Amino acid sequence: MTATPKAFLNLYARLAVLVAFVLALSLGVFWGINSVRLQAWNEHYPAPLMRWLASMPSPESRYQWLSDYYDFTVLDAPAGGLSRRVQERLGYGQVVALENSLGLRVLVQARNGDIQGMLFRSVYRDVAESIALITLWHLNEVPEAAREHVLAELSRALQVGLVTVRDDAMIPPAAVLQRVSERGLAFYRDSAGHGRVLMRLDDGTLVHQAVPAPFNPWSLPVVALSVILAALSVALLLYLALRILDRNLQAAESVAARIARGDLSARMEAQPADLVYRLAAAFNGMAEHIQRLVGVQREMIHAVSHELRTPVARIRFGVQMIESSNSPETLHRQLEGIDGDIQELDELIDEILTYARLEQGGPVFALVESSVADIVRQVVAEQQQVKPGIAIRADFAGEAAQGALAEVEPRYLHRAIQNLVGNAARYAESEVRVRCRLDAENCRIDVEDDGAGIPEADWEKVFTAFSRLDDSRTRTSGGYGLGLSIVRRILYWHNGQAFVGRSDALGGAQFSLVWPRRQGGAAG
Repeated sequence: MTATPKAFLNLYARLAVLVAFVLALSLGVFWGINSVRLQAWNEHYPAPLMRWLASMPSPESRYQWLSDYYDFTVLDAPAGGLSRRVQERLGYGQVVALENSLGLRVLVQARNGDIQGMLFRSVYRDVAESIALITLWHLNEVPEAAREHVLAELSRALQVGLVTVRDDAMIPPAAVLQRVSERGLAFYRDSAGHGRVLMRLDDGTLVHQAVPAPFNPWSLPVVALSVILAALSVALLLYLALRILDRNLQAAESVAARIARGDLSARMEAQPADLVYRLAAAFNGMAEHIQRLVGVQREMIHAVSHELRTPVARIRFGVQMIESSNSPETLHRQLEGIDGDIQELDELIDEILTYARLEQGGPVFALVESSVADIVRQVVAEQQQVKPGIAIRADFAGEAAQGALAEVEPRYLHRAIQNLVGNAARYAESEVRVRCRLDAENCRIDVEDDGAGIPEADWEKVFTAFSRLDDSRTRTSGGYGLGLSIVRRILYWHNGQAFVGRSDALGGAQFSLVWPRRQGGAAG
């Protein structure tokens, strides 16, 4: 093994060790801080509940479910097998949480000196449900007129949000209501992940309970501290490494500047023992590749100009033949040829320019209120004339059937629908179906055909510019590979989406366009 691979192996080994050290340090800090935070949360969260129970003489007699549900126990401190530190903390009035194989046992010292304990297998849920059971017991014991006062007292003492459900917006999904009807209460989480309990009193009144947020290990201060620590370590390592590499990189900068000025023959010089030797080799290879690309670009421009020149030459030849011919048949044949050549040039140029405008920042959209259904009918009528052998049918549903308006750019939307319907007619066996639906918020157009369809693995690929699929849909279809890319970009500038799937009705491909009916501002 030569010196250069050894040098790089040693360098990579050092870097790997340093990176591992930084990661281990960051993870260690993250885990250590969160261990302390979790222990504090396990004691702080059930503290109001435990102090509430400790404030009454015999809570197990009043709340008879405590022992069955949460293994409520009362023991003397000396006989409880508790450490001196735990006993001291309990004596100071603190709530102590101890983990065991069954879950988390939370302890508190009552006023008479006894130690009360509860076992929570799922701390967040069990504490919330136990508070809800206490709330149910108290609310069912007081008259309706006194409930609001009791709710306020329980909310303050147990540090939860208790309100009577009077608004339909506070009613959770049907599954939660089903559990409430079976158990009398149900624990669930809202969209933010916070715990909620819905309970039903004996007279059918619903009460909503909001509990504090669950433990979040990804607290911003903790994450920020870990990130800052890792960043400082990486910054120090980078500083030391850059001091070593600075001289060689200055040489690389000089060569890059020469290439930027157009001197493509500039090359980096480095010895095999230099750390930048492989960088120099890659850099020199890049410069050679750029030189080759410039040559290929010149050849491509020449080839494209030739391809454009060919139909132009045929048009010029046809014009000359028309000038010198008196035969109607010859005139007609030459005119048809000229028309075909012009059409070919027009399609190629139009595709390239349209895609370029849409890809490089978008056109200037003139959004107006137009009938999407009328645009669909126009496209269907045009394509039916082009493909008389294919049955092209348009179906309208929702507000589209009444000619409802939407904010669109009619010319570009026409182009997008035309591309889809034209593609579907090209690949269909006998039928193309266009469905147009409008509701209060969105517009949707589905174009289906009864052709071979598109494999699911290629559904995203079909929208890539210049892409061709190697199947029956593309081998003989022609085109430039830009039509569907143009469709997606047009929908992008309408703040919508274009996607492809399989048609359940016809068995072929289904292309769908979905965009908001009201744009609410400039497109894109």
